[in-house]
Amino acid sequence: ARINPAVCARLTAAAQHLSGGSDIPPVPVRGQDEIAGLTRAFNTMAANRAQLEQARKAMVSDVAHELRTPLSNIRGWLEAAEDGVSDLDPALITLLLKEALVLQHVVDDLQDLAVADAGSLRLTVEPVPVASALEQVRAAHEVRAAQAGVTLTVSADPSLVVRADALRLRQILDNLVANALRYVPSGGSVSVSAVEDGSDVVIAVADTGAGIAEEDLPHVFDRFWRADKSRARSTGGSGLGLAIVRKLVEAHGGSVGVTSTTGQGTTFALRLQELS
Repeated sequence: ARINPAVCARLTAAAQHLSGGSDIPPVPVRGQDEIAGLTRAFNTMAANRAQLEQARKAMVSDVAHELRTPLSNIRGWLEAAEDGVSDLDPALITLLLKEALVLQHVVDDLQDLAVADAGSLRLTVEPVPVASALEQVRAAHEVRAAQAGVTLTVSADPSLVVRADALRLRQILDNLVANALRYVPSGGSVSVSAVEDGSDVVIAVADTGAGIAEEDLPHVFDRFWRADKSRARSTGGSGLGLAIVRKLVEAHGGSVGVTSTTGQGTTFALRLQELS
């Protein structure tokens, strides 16, 4: 096929702009030859790069937003204590500790994501009895559930065993249950159940909360995404919990999905390999 010099020139110019960090419009595609195929592939690469760059900028902005408020609070309270406006009494120390824990939580979540993104997440895979794991989660969250007026139940056949890292599985379940408890009003319920499905075990965390709008479902595992945009950081978590859940489940070779009905509730279901 005859190579069109004009097309090659456009591709070369676009590649030079792209290498310099500039966003570029799609290069026009003409015909069905090899050059047209190359042009389509180039346009796809450029579009993917633009999306990744946009996500990176959003990530930096979101991290700064998450850290700014607790840092500002800590600074304000310390400056007030230094100026003698307030005393460094036990109540103030408790407030400072609370804000420090918020910072620590965000940093720990970011570190978990960074390790997972780099493919450096180390798992100690072993047989994990599912019923025992669910009972540990129930015990860890029952006080908080009771304080919120939410019924928390777990159920699993004692014979179910999965191949997993026990600590990471606990982290996955903790994140899902904590997330459910945030969005369930008093009088509602959160249930954690496990069933066998072929060679897998499916663990479901279901709640009777307000549910998630259909248009929002594709974004629930995005970093710093919250269903309620006005939800305060103190009750909405770091915004990283569900992103960490997906990364940890995928590191186990499993999958996680979500279904929801507005006004009725939400169910997260993770699928892990059963120990045969």
